[in-house]
Amino acid sequence: MTAPETERRAPAGETPADRRTPAARRGPADPVRSLMHRHHELCARAVDALEIAAGLEAHGVTDRTAARFRHRDVFSLAEELYARVPRAEAEVAAAPGPEPARRSRGVRAALHLLPGAVCAATLAALSSADASSPFVRPAFGATGLVLTVLALRLGLRSGPLRVRHRGSGTRAAGLWTCWLTGYAVLGDWLLAQLLAGGPDLPSAHPRAALATAVALAFAVAPAAWCARWFAVRGRRCLAGSRGLGELAARMRPLPVAATLLFLGALLPLLSGAELVLGGGGATVMTAAAALGVLLFLARLLTVHGFGGAAAGGLAAAAVLEALALALVLIARLPGLTVLDAPVEALTTAAGPAAVPAVACAAAALALLFHGLRALTGASAHSPASSATAEAGRP
Repeated sequence: MTAPETERRAPAGETPADRRTPAARRGPADPVRSLMHRHHELCARAVDALEIAAGLEAHGVTDRTAARFRHRDVFSLAEELYARVPRAEAEVAAAPGPEPARRSRGVRAALHLLPGAVCAATLAALSSADASSPFVRPAFGATGLVLTVLALRLGLRSGPLRVRHRGSGTRAAGLWTCWLTGYAVLGDWLLAQLLAGGPDLPSAHPRAALATAVALAFAVAPAAWCARWFAVRGRRCLAGSRGLGELAARMRPLPVAATLLFLGALLPLLSGAELVLGGGGATVMTAAAALGVLLFLARLLTVHGFGGAAAGGLAAAAVLEALALALVLIARLPGLTVLDAPVEALTTAAGPAAVPAVACAAAALALLFHGLRALTGASAHSPASSATAEAGRP
């Protein structure tokens, strides 16, 4: 059979280009459908397209990946997913969520000021307590400590400092925070005693850094305000960006600005507390400021879904402080006297508070550099996807 005869027996109206069409249509006709099935729960429960974009970015979808789905960026892809996947408002409304009832701003502000108020009241009670009885002041101190911790838990469980998703490192971060704050109050006295050959127990009388304790307790309020400032502007940048690169460029100054705002509020608190209660000078204030910034950055990272990194930064500072104490003790063994030379040289030059100042400042800088990368992504600014912000990227 000749070629002309074959062409004459073809259906009417069909051209050679039409017969080649099936070979040209290789691959899925609807490439977004597979993505819809893979992230159906995220798309169905999202309140807007920005939340889907944050979730996709958390799972490793970039603008280059979106191009394979015939979209110019992740935001355009998220808009299509949001438009095509039916909403699950009824299920979301019926599901029992962990969110407590919304408190008014006045109540939340009072909760953030409560730790400082309880700490100050405890110090006032201790100063007016009867010193004749050996059990009155310890009882007041223990009661005030418990009440301050409870007030701090209330302040951290409401408002912008609340961690909505308990991820990796959250419990560890709490333990490291207890060590760091305890060292800030009693660590300088203990290190000075160890360097002098003590402490002589049980006759030793610990000298607590009261100004540091009060200032850090009152710093919960400015920390909450700075965290809210960062979250609000982060959502605005997310809403106004049309690509991950543009979002990162807009977000990059915000972690630094929030940290500087908090530091600007913390320094007057430290100065006022030192003026009223007395303090150990510039080095003690520097150490307290470095600890405050470290705790703020760790909480900011934890709130936005990076609890593991926050716990790592806190652990690094705690290990450095514990190592300084351990080196002084180990140097008392025969033949190991040189081990405490770095600690002794540092404390001789700037005082015992130089050890926590160096440790907390180094850890805070590390967390800030990590935040410049982690907090500039879309996944850090969506409540639905913050739980998976640290998930492994495919």
